Amino acid sequence: MKYENVPVDIITGKDLDYLSDMFQWNYNAFKKTCNDIEYINNQELMDIFGEASDLFENNMNCILDIINNPGGDTNE
Repeated sequence: MKYENVPVDIITGKDLDYLSDMFQWNYNAFKKTCNDIEYINNQELMDIFGEASDLFENNMNCILDIINNPGGDTNE
């Protein structure tokens, strides 16, 4: 099967909507874990919430990288 060549450095409106939704989900989860960690007295739970907030922050940064460089590195 032959596929048409599609430019990889384009983000469609539908793509941007999806990325925006993903960013919002991760941002809301990040905010909630950061806010809720203040009310936790158990160190094990604090560590878990810290790891979760790091994961959500990393996801947000990955989404921003995709938006800022939709085609990825072309130097590879």
